[in-house]
Amino acid sequence: MEIHEGGCLCGAVRFKTRGKLREIIFCHCSQCRKQTGLYYAATNVPNNDIDVEGADNITWYRSSAEAQRGFCRFCGSALFWKADALDYTSILAGTFKTPTRLESGYHIYCADKGDYYAIEDELPKFDQGRA
Repeated sequence: MEIHEGGCLCGAVRFKTRGKLREIIFCHCSQCRKQTGLYYAATNVPNNDIDVEGADNITWYRSSAEAQRGFCRFCGSALFWKADALDYTSILAGTFKTPTRLESGYHIYCADKGDYYAIEDELPKFDQGRA
């Protein structure tokens, strides 16, 4: 079974996942760009397959009626995205210890991307979310 570990910049939040992680999805929506300064690069894991140490150090921000974003209350590291209706948690790829062995998947919300960068790889690109 695959085990992946990671955490925030200051170490107040650490996590361990069990099982294979989804490919990386790159989200270019305005909320993801505002939270990270560029765009989200995230995988996900079923809620039952993640253990979080320092969960009381996570601040959850309700970014929409359907989802919330978790970040470290000390260092501000963006860590998680969680939709209320889904049974998994998205985890920002940069929070994992390397090597991650994660693979790139596709780009979403490309119509909303910032005007200061280009998406030049060969991955599939979707103007909105992927249906």
